Amino acid sequence: MGEATTRFFEDLDRRGYEPRLEKAAGTVRFDFREDAHTDHWLVLIDHGTLKVTRAEHEADTVISTSPELFDDIAVGREHVIAALLRGDLTVTGNALLVLQIERIFPGSPDARGPRRDFVKEAC
Repeated sequence: MGEATTRFFEDLDRRGYEPRLEKAAGTVRFDFREDAHTDHWLVLIDHGTLKVTRAEHEADTVISTSPELFDDIAVGREHVIAALLRGDLTVTGNALLVLQIERIFPGSPDARGPRRDFVKEAC
């Protein structure tokens, strides 16, 4: 698993609260498969309050992809929804949580506007 992925989840856990998720509640497990091995990150969302663990527990939504692709997502080089539409990322369970959690990922480094500015300030 890449450094960008680890940093993303550790930062998310340290943040503890994300106002862009105040209307969301549920669990999202990220599965990163590489050959026969799969790494897991579990994000528990309770109306903006976040807790992140490395647990492999059941989740309302499971997002599966390669570690390399998620590294690109974690730094804004790739977009979650675009990867999903291409089939490079799969989702099982509550798809609404994917649309809600997508808000926490950084925008493209070349993007302009409030979302990119907010992500820069948060880092």
